[in-house]
Amino acid sequence: MKTKIAGAAALLATILFAMACNNAPQSASDAVLENILTRTSIRQYTDEPVSDAQIETLLRAGMAAPSARNLQPWSFVVVTDSTVRASLVTKGVNKMYAEAPCIIVVCGETTMMRKPHDAPEDAEPQEVPNGNWSVDCSAVTENILLAAHSLGLGAVWTACWPYEDRYAPVKELLGIPEKVMPLAIIPVGHPAEDPAPKDKWKPERIHYGRW
Repeated sequence: MKTKIAGAAALLATILFAMACNNAPQSASDAVLENILTRTSIRQYTDEPVSDAQIETLLRAGMAAPSARNLQPWSFVVVTDSTVRASLVTKGVNKMYAEAPCIIVVCGETTMMRKPHDAPEDAEPQEVPNGNWSVDCSAVTENILLAAHSLGLGAVWTACWPYEDRYAPVKELLGIPEKVMPLAIIPVGHPAEDPAPKDKWKPERIHYGRW
């Protein structure tokens, strides 16, 4: 308990310091910083459903993420049906999927149709591996987590790829195409717990100029 209180106090001090640097009432930038610093993983949810409008807001936030070469390789499977979510659990996937009223499966296209870098203008696009799909979809996942926190919802990042025992049953049950991979599954709901955010600030991890 003392560790949680100390961590929360340090986090609050960081937020207040950032606001003091601006020497102004809380602005939009302060609100963004506070949202980032106070987000925490939520693993317990109430029975209250997540509305369609909230789900759309989460997906809009996800699709606003940066993307290498602007390829935007992401797709999403939104599951609110309790039977489907329970089926994931029976296949050995995380029990939170049955407990949260909504899960968002963040998927990426592992290959893309595009022209080679040095190809002439009239060259036909070719199917090539997309080495950045997991990076792009990770940015998407973080955006969704931050958006959920800003809406007063709880969410948590659970890994799917690169673990075959996790992604294989998900792909089978949800009909995900061969060349699309589920990177992460995000349970989303109204929080039934209130954990203190972790203070992860570690100055010793920072190197200026060179390592």
